[in-house]
Amino acid sequence: MVPDGRVFSGKRILLTGHTGFKGSWLAEWLLSLGAEVHGLSLPPAPGALFDQLGLAPRMEHRLGDVRDEAAVAACVRDVQPDFVFHLAAQALVRRSYVDPLETFTTNVTGTAQVLAALRCLTKPCAVVIVTSDKCYANHEAGRLYREDDALGGRDPYSASKAAAELVTASWRDSFFPVDKIIAGLVPPVGISTARAGNVIGGGDWAQDRIVPDSLRALAAQQPIRVRNPAAIRPWQHVLEPLGGYLRLAEEIYAALLSRSAARLGEVCGAFNFGPAPADHRTVRDLVGEILKHAPGVWADASDASAPHEAKLLHLATDKARAVLGWAPRWGFETAVAHTIAWYQAPATAAGAFTQRQIQAFAQTSPA
Repeated sequence: MVPDGRVFSGKRILLTGHTGFKGSWLAEWLLSLGAEVHGLSLPPAPGALFDQLGLAPRMEHRLGDVRDEAAVAACVRDVQPDFVFHLAAQALVRRSYVDPLETFTTNVTGTAQVLAALRCLTKPCAVVIVTSDKCYANHEAGRLYREDDALGGRDPYSASKAAAELVTASWRDSFFPVDKIIAGLVPPVGISTARAGNVIGGGDWAQDRIVPDSLRALAAQQPIRVRNPAAIRPWQHVLEPLGGYLRLAEEIYAALLSRSAARLGEVCGAFNFGPAPADHRTVRDLVGEILKHAPGVWADASDASAPHEAKLLHLATDKARAVLGWAPRWGFETAVAHTIAWYQAPATAAGAFTQRQIQAFAQTSPA
């Protein structure tokens, strides 16, 4: 199912992290659905997708740090959102080794600040807290991780996302339990978490991510240096999980309006969003697919002394299929083709090209 424009049209959306890669794609999609988008984020990095899409004049662009209690509280109070998508995060594993405190305060304290601010609301509000598939206690045993599996994390980034999951579950159970929402004893705020697999897509310029690192190397006519060629990840185009977040938010909001305790209990929880099992591929596979669209070569840059990064991660998405009717649309090869096509398009066409890819994705039947 595709997001329903009738649900989001005219609604007030609070989107944290709107200047980031995923946040910019989501802001563009929400604007195309007629939503009134309000963002809270740090300033965009130079050359960021946010600026390429010209988003600042098309939405309320508010600068602020989610760790700032007063800034977050003022934002929620002013916006009075119908929907909240919390994407603001320190999202890089290797950076988490360099600055673990920034990672934990942003991903854990920042999430708590957003949740705390929601207690001022009095109208229905659907909240999607975005964490990561790396929140699981990953034993790299080759099994698919499901939403009721144990949380964990060996590196600071993964552990911070597991902690954000625990904070969110605690907040939901303590301050927004379903029975008290239905009884009118607490604000009608429905909260879920979303755990997405590794995303690729146009406009990602971050360091230490395989697609932008590959394209920078190819542009410089250098080999693509691959740290972990045999590592397996659930690769998916960025529109896949974003469609999941929108679908989840729709269902939370509908359950709040219908005051269905059973349905609210179903949709307020954790959900995985990832590709079909056949699209869980190695980094070597991803680089090889990139090179089908852009000439070049890659080189093995494995380093036994490098910080730990998981070599194997598989994600189960049967809950999202069963409860939300969500399913992935673009397979591995298609996702890579759309990603590279975006980067190869003229920079001046970034906005129009992004909109066309959103439309093409929405028109594709689920797998």
